[in-house]
Amino acid sequence: MRILLAEDDFLTRKFMANFLSKYGECDVTVDGMEAVDAFMMAVEEGEPYDLVCLDVMMPVMDGYQALAGIRNIEKERGIAEEDGVKIIMATALNDEKNVKMAFDLGCTIYSGKPIDEERFEHALEKLGLI
Repeated sequence: MRILLAEDDFLTRKFMANFLSKYGECDVTVDGMEAVDAFMMAVEEGEPYDLVCLDVMMPVMDGYQALAGIRNIEKERGIAEEDGVKIIMATALNDEKNVKMAFDLGCTIYSGKPIDEERFEHALEKLGLI
């Protein structure tokens, strides 16, 4: 499985990269702009990601903007919604407004922080990724 992680916090990024690396190759970015660029490159190279994990609160481009950018790339490339990358938003923002916004923009799963490894693994299983 190819995984893209976008997380600006060093400790969380290190933890998530180690955790996700058990399931496949994990590329790491530190903001939403880098995540969108990495996603575009992977699609252009014919090796798209299977999973994208986005933090919401990041500099340069936040997780919502990155999510919208990734879904727009898929639309431009004619990738059907059901064939799109699985996107997990991982954030401390767990209020109804933020959760709704993420799903409206096309996230697959919304996961609160701190990350519960067992629940996160269950989410990956539910998505058919492990």
